[in-house]
Amino acid sequence: MATRDSRRRVPVPPPAVLTGLRRGVVLMLLTAVAFLGGVATTQLWPVTTETDYFTADVSVTPRLDSTVELPTVVGDVIITFEGRLPAPGLTAQVGVREEVTDLLRSGRLDAAALQPDQQELRAAIDHGVREVGWKFATGALVTSVLVLLTYAVARPHHLLRVVGAATTATAVALAGPGAAAYFTYRVDNVAEYRATSLLSLVQTNTRLLDNLASNASHGAVYVTNLLALSDALREEFTPGTVDVPVAARFLLVSDLHGMNQFPLMRQIVASERIDAVIDSGDLLNFGQPREGDLTGMYAGIESLGVPYIFVRGNHDAVSATDEAVLRRLAQIPNVLLLEPTDGELVRVDVNGVSISGFNDARFYNQRDADFAGEQAALAERFRELTEGNEPTDLVVAHQPYAAERVEAAGATVNGHMHAPDVSRGHIQVGSFTGGGLVNQFRLPPLTEEAQQAAEEDPDTAGELQGHPYSFDVLSFGEDCSIVSLVRYSYRNLVSGRPQYDDVRLVNGRTIQPDPPQERTCGPSLGVLTSSLRPVVTTDEAVRTDDATQTVTIPTPAGDAPTLTRDDAATTSSAP
Repeated sequence: MATRDSRRRVPVPPPAVLTGLRRGVVLMLLTAVAFLGGVATTQLWPVTTETDYFTADVSVTPRLDSTVELPTVVGDVIITFEGRLPAPGLTAQVGVREEVTDLLRSGRLDAAALQPDQQELRAAIDHGVREVGWKFATGALVTSVLVLLTYAVARPHHLLRVVGAATTATAVALAGPGAAAYFTYRVDNVAEYRATSLLSLVQTNTRLLDNLASNASHGAVYVTNLLALSDALREEFTPGTVDVPVAARFLLVSDLHGMNQFPLMRQIVASERIDAVIDSGDLLNFGQPREGDLTGMYAGIESLGVPYIFVRGNHDAVSATDEAVLRRLAQIPNVLLLEPTDGELVRVDVNGVSISGFNDARFYNQRDADFAGEQAALAERFRELTEGNEPTDLVVAHQPYAAERVEAAGATVNGHMHAPDVSRGHIQVGSFTGGGLVNQFRLPPLTEEAQQAAEEDPDTAGELQGHPYSFDVLSFGEDCSIVSLVRYSYRNLVSGRPQYDDVRLVNGRTIQPDPPQERTCGPSLGVLTSSLRPVVTTDEAVRTDDATQTVTIPTPAGDAPTLTRDDAATTSSAP
């Protein structure tokens, strides 16, 4: 039997070694905390650096992937570097400064004008890197100090040791990533440069914007012919929809995003005998009223000569309370705003067909985690403001998440998605301009046939392959029910090579199965507008409609009298 002294003993490290190991582990943890604190600081308070026309909010990401990402509204730039050490990633939220509109004013909207020169770019990069470094270091130091001060509260006699540990951890957190960034982020270490969305297309077709105006004129001729073809086919194959007397025709558009396509819209209004245009928002890109002035959009709206019914989209404001675009639109004689100011709703009747709606609560570049809740609250507010009223035939909103939560006698109408859709009681309008040139769309994967066609035909390979251009013509009968919805879509308008995509005729009964009873609609009723308020049923107050007034919406060729508006209501009589 073995004695106690002969048993093998496990060696115990000396106390000094254990102390060193413990301090090493603590230092590693503090370094990680300091690093994450620096990252969080740059994320919460990013550094802003600018060139003449662009601005970028730069921050550090916790990924050690040696990648710089620059997401923009027209595509993303992703640059990957190869170095000896993995560097923390950087992200720069790039936006367009207001000064970019100077290019529009001077007629220099091209890649050369937008591209910053090397000196300007170098200065912006140097400023951004320097400020990010200081902010990262401050965040790392403050985080380490706060963590260790919490420890020092229990052991105040360790205060000097705490300060030393915080300083050492911050220095290590800066030295490692800083050295990696210094040696990795160099021009000769670039492994891959990749651009997505519109940026990639502009790179492959730098002349895309050169003849935009003339190409749009070509597109107007094309779409006019498409409309004539559609009418002929309808008359041949669905004569029932042609023979039904029509009381009102509406052109449904959405998401123009700053592209002045009103010459084309004017052709559609004339050829389809449109009584009013309904725009479900995102007229502009950045929520700046002068975008429309510089591109002639407001003059284009006035030139239509029919009522232009509008609700604001999330790209038509720069803050939750911004109504500058609405005020600018209110100056146009034929514009009828369904919510001219926050919480004040207007009902529009076109030839007896009633329309109401509400503005989007969101604004350009908003970041909000509770998106669904925000839209639900918006719909709930509309229901409260219209309580007691009979639902209007059409209710217009920008986003489907709000539109699907309100009730309409005929159909709710929304845009925002850039893709047309239709179901019982609901119409989703596509983008009249395919989403516009400067917009947050992503390119869908090309089908095998589309990819093959692009390879076989280089002339069409540079066209925007996003959503097709689309619009709807919605017709109501003399019984005030939906008769039909004709949906048009086409592509390649920007490059001046329009291509037929699709024309669909939707029977109105699939949208509105139960037509209204004992109602009559027709052109003799004109265009009326009135305030839309909750019905009050108390003895002290009863809702009345005696605030209605009548004005004339001028034709483009005639005089343009001022459209009178007051706090109660307005009424319009179409020419």
